[in-house]
Amino acid sequence: MRTSYSELRSPVGTLTLTATDAGLSGVYLPDHRHGPPSRAGWLHDPTRLAGAAAQLEEYFAGVRTAFDLELAPGPGTPFQQRVWRALDEIPYGTTESYGALAARIAAPAAVRAVGAANGRNPLSIVRPCHRVVGASGALTGYGGGLPAKRALLALEAGVAALPV
Repeated sequence: MRTSYSELRSPVGTLTLTATDAGLSGVYLPDHRHGPPSRAGWLHDPTRLAGAAAQLEEYFAGVRTAFDLELAPGPGTPFQQRVWRALDEIPYGTTESYGALAARIAAPAAVRAVGAANGRNPLSIVRPCHRVVGASGALTGYGGGLPAKRALLALEAGVAALPV
């Protein structure tokens, strides 16, 4: 399966977007701890990723609070896939603790495993792993770095607080 990629300038740095025929497979921040994989054999195809790029631009402009994209995150253990899908249920402008996320997926003793799976989420921002925080509400760990996590949460808090 061929991987297409593109880059998108954003307020948190230049994002690398990847896709396969099945859908969007990655959104990687500049200092992403677990990705992207080697670009060997990748096809630079901004047109293929234009829809994802447009939705991310709308998100950063504060006009999009949910993504409508075909997602294909690629390899991940069944547990990781379960954690990644659960991220989709964390509402825009809110946070959830690792413990609450573990409990919600019926694995309350797996808080550290949830944290590890969260850190390996290949679809940053789109699958909102930045919304997961420590039990005290403290910002802990983020694959793209804590400054990016802080910026994403601040963006969402500002938009969520606007009068309707």
